[in-house]
Amino acid sequence: MSTKGNAELAHIIENHRDNLSGIITNSWKTRTLYALANCRTALMGGHIDKCNEASCGKIHISYNSCRNRHCPKCQGHLRERWIATREKELLNVSYFHLVFTLPSQLNQLTIEQPELVYKILFNVSWQVLHDFGQNPKYLGALTGMIAVLHSWGQNLSLHPHLHCIVPAGGVTKTGKWKHSQSKGKFLFPVKEMSKVFRAKFVAALRKEIHLDKALAGKLFAKRWVVYCKQPFFGAKQVIEYLGRYSHKIAISNSRILSIENDTVAFTAKDYRKAGEKMVLTLSQKEFLRRFALHILPKGFTRIRHYGILSSSSKKRYKAIIDQQIGTFKRPEEKSPTLHRRCPACKKGILQTVCTFDQRGPPINWISQIIK
Repeated sequence: MSTKGNAELAHIIENHRDNLSGIITNSWKTRTLYALANCRTALMGGHIDKCNEASCGKIHISYNSCRNRHCPKCQGHLRERWIATREKELLNVSYFHLVFTLPSQLNQLTIEQPELVYKILFNVSWQVLHDFGQNPKYLGALTGMIAVLHSWGQNLSLHPHLHCIVPAGGVTKTGKWKHSQSKGKFLFPVKEMSKVFRAKFVAALRKEIHLDKALAGKLFAKRWVVYCKQPFFGAKQVIEYLGRYSHKIAISNSRILSIENDTVAFTAKDYRKAGEKMVLTLSQKEFLRRFALHILPKGFTRIRHYGILSSSSKKRYKAIIDQQIGTFKRPEEKSPTLHRRCPACKKGILQTVCTFDQRGPPINWISQIIK
């Protein structure tokens, strides 16, 4: 199949459906790719919806979605729902955006034991933030973190890193909110954080596996990176950040330009040239191999909450903090979600009236659908 314009990841997978196991040896990853190829096709079955607006009543037929977290077609409404929940939990403070990045020397281990490496990345990143926060020199309070795992670079190579948002302050042992230094404009020194991050990660790795002496030497010789952006000072910035990173996948369909002659052309940003756009071309097999690097282990949680933002503590801490510094005011103007909205009248909500399997919709519905 050759495609120019409207090219999709599913088309590439479909081209190699009969030989996926020869390209990807991991059965869980091949199952995921099959799910992505089948998404919103007759193979998934479908459903018939009717608009509940009295003046409309339009009937719509749709194939079912795979709902896989790696699917470029299935993230939109999940992202909207997740953001809406996070908005209710935001504190009336500024937030910092931090990125903890693993060096390329760990790529082979990540391919072999992704669950182990990613688990340590989450744990150690929080340990670093927690310890710097508890240190009276920097804050002397318990802070929090929402962390989102990304494993890719723009060219789909392996590039594990953790995007984190951290409130500019924390709660002291006496239950008082304390802003970070410079009235919330400075968090912690990133050079010191980077050194501690490296030391703690290697130490945690040694507890889990026998770490080759040569690899350990390379890891300590490498300068590890903890990046901290300027703080978000407004609700709009925080929400835009959450939307940008929460349900992002390795590559969206909009970046795929063409599929032809057993190659895939797609756009990428060159961060060495201030994010300048470029076009990369890979063989379809290599494209699938790289994409599969970013399929997470079964059941692995890629968005996690810690400290005063953790699931078990956030309600309690938010009540304490809101009482002291005021409640976060959510944006008043917000576009309504389009999920389940009738595409015909743009007002009504679609209600499912019938479901069907691979054989298609029941005969008695077909005449109503084609009216």
